Amino acid sequence: MVDDEPSIANLAERILERLGYQTILKLNGIEAIEAFKSNPDSFDLVISDVAMPKMTGDELARELISIRPDIPIILCTGFSERIDADKAAALGVKGLLMKPIISLEMAEMVRNVLDDTKNS
Repeated sequence: MVDDEPSIANLAERILERLGYQTILKLNGIEAIEAFKSNPDSFDLVISDVAMPKMTGDELARELISIRPDIPIILCTGFSERIDADKAAALGVKGLLMKPIISLEMAEMVRNVLDDTKNS
């Protein structure tokens, strides 16, 4: 999970861990890239906020996909003129989750993205 707002990042991390997923939390795209580069095959999914300083979520997605083209990515956004479902799909992003994060919606999207990736 990548989000520059610690409270949102911690909430998402708690939701994912309650669902049984192991998580790694990063507070910006630069940290996320470093962690990903160190062992890209250890990640099954990346979830990132779109609006972050230093590196936006869509920029992070491009970087991650350039390292590992099959990595499933979900982007989270409140309202963004920067990205919509079509733009996200064109980047190779597998899901666009709207904020505020709702546990059930996150659970369904994560499961669907992981299942779609496994079946591809």
